[in-house]
Amino acid sequence: MASKKDLLQTLLKGLETGDPAAAAVVNEAKYIQHNPQTHEGSEGLAELFARLAKTSPKVHFKRVFEDGDFAFAQIEYDFASLRAAFEVFRFEDGQAVEHWDNIQPLRGPNPSGRGMQDGATAITDLDQTEDNRALARRFTEQVLIGRRLDLLLDYVRADLIQHSPDLTDGLPALRSALQATENGTPAIRYQHLHRVLAEGNFVLCASEGQLNGTHTSFYDLYRIADGRIAEHWDTVEAIPPRSAWKNDNGKF
Repeated sequence: MASKKDLLQTLLKGLETGDPAAAAVVNEAKYIQHNPQTHEGSEGLAELFARLAKTSPKVHFKRVFEDGDFAFAQIEYDFASLRAAFEVFRFEDGQAVEHWDNIQPLRGPNPSGRGMQDGATAITDLDQTEDNRALARRFTEQVLIGRRLDLLLDYVRADLIQHSPDLTDGLPALRSALQATENGTPAIRYQHLHRVLAEGNFVLCASEGQLNGTHTSFYDLYRIADGRIAEHWDTVEAIPPRSAWKNDNGKF
């Protein structure tokens, strides 16, 4: 049986060709779609593939991970314009039954010269997966949601490698971004942590909050080394209003 990583890549490579057979990876009877802009079920996927294929898209996998019933990937899409994406699928019996994503225009390089998706790729420390998952969860809950910025150095290396397109490497830029305010309230507000997926030294956290007053989905990928966050990638996507959703399942 193909691995979940292989199944994820088989499914998303169908975006390049528009071949609806790629949607066979999906269990149509069970499939739950959490992209608010995509219709429910594999018919929705087939329509999406056909529409996007007209733009001669390219799908470049940067990092692909597996965590229990889940496979998740960091991807560069070229849909006439470049986009940075995280894709998450839940599998049952060798088929995808649930899907989440977070996509934004590809930007950068950032002030430190780093792209949104370059950097380390090697998956190591598989025996530390659960410790690293717990660390990323505590960081999100205590620092990002709880706003305990005094704990930053407990969780993040001073020489943090930063891929977020507006920030430089190191802790000062991260601290300044988290301290910034808009009309008296924090410009970046993490409010709910929905999912933490991990494989070895990499952890992906999917969170919900506000960015400059806009309802926003934050996906943050961390590489953890020696018990602290050493490298960070993200995508930030505005969540459309409920009236614009094409399915009823919610972003998360």
